[in-house]
Amino acid sequence: MPKRLAYDRLLFAITLILVTFGLVMVFSASALMAAARDQSPYGFVARQAVGAVIGIITMLLIMRIDYRKFKDPGVVYFLLCVTLFLLAAVFFLDRTHNTHRWIHLGPLSLQPSEMAKPTLILFLAFYLESRLAKVNDWPTLAPVVAYLAMLCGLVVAAKDLGTTVALALIAGAMLYVAGLRWRWFGYGILATLPALYVLVFHVAYRRERVLAFLHPWKEAQGAAFQVVQSLIAVGSGGLTGLGLMNGRQKLFFLPAPHTDFIFAVVSEEFGFIGASTLVLLFLAFLWRGLRVSRRAPDDFGRLLAVGVTAMVVVQALINFSVVVSLVPNKGIPLPFISYGGSSLIFTLAAVGVLLNVSQHT
Repeated sequence: MPKRLAYDRLLFAITLILVTFGLVMVFSASALMAAARDQSPYGFVARQAVGAVIGIITMLLIMRIDYRKFKDPGVVYFLLCVTLFLLAAVFFLDRTHNTHRWIHLGPLSLQPSEMAKPTLILFLAFYLESRLAKVNDWPTLAPVVAYLAMLCGLVVAAKDLGTTVALALIAGAMLYVAGLRWRWFGYGILATLPALYVLVFHVAYRRERVLAFLHPWKEAQGAAFQVVQSLIAVGSGGLTGLGLMNGRQKLFFLPAPHTDFIFAVVSEEFGFIGASTLVLLFLAFLWRGLRVSRRAPDDFGRLLAVGVTAMVVVQALINFSVVVSLVPNKGIPLPFISYGGSSLIFTLAAVGVLLNVSQHT
């Protein structure tokens, strides 16, 4: 009888706790807003629950597939082509919220940029594993730069600079672990600065966000309205919070509180203690993810584990920073917590890979 492999149970438990808490907070943040629009107060949380079920099933299935089977070039390049195709296909479809980010199939929708994150992680782990000794040679780096540029270019064209930054940081974390020298990071930053300047200061709404970040209270009724309402929510929570469902800023003050600014609702309803506990859960996820990476039996597993861990923690860090106005508003969802089926499903699928690697440590 084959030996049953043991996965990281603490990492698994942290994931389920975050998903469950996310469902609770989506309901709390969206119920009254939906009811005021003559919609079911359970509408948003019901759709999020469907995403959670699909994501958890996907995670459990991936946990049963040896992660080394994903090293097949056919699998890797097929996913690369599908991701690039979907990222390009959105520009030929109708806009949603004035952007080309979603593919709608009846009641279902897919955000290809969420698929881009785990696909990038798989490609980098596959490509770098056999080239670690030459990772600092330009011929080795050129395909990585080319694919990352295509991916980021399509995402930026869809007006999603936040996801572009997340993709770059995930790639940076994996390349650092692979042994890339700091001078290459310096060259990369210098090369992207002109494009970043144009994307931020020559696009009106992004320039307004930066100015609002620098002077939020001067723009409290303008570009900084969402950030100011977020800060009020965080401050109103005090030490212990106002209690679940008792938050006030989500009552048509804080726009779309169930999405990117859901951490503000958490802070208001559960206070500093509750918000800190949520931050500690993500730090625990970071600890267990890095532990899996250190104990991985091969470089492919090590890079996969680092990539998935970075994918979750980087987005959480950016989201926390935006909510408390440490960085300009970038529109990054809080993994497991923010409303969004595509984000939840692909994040849980990626965690399935991480848990799979943990079975082989």
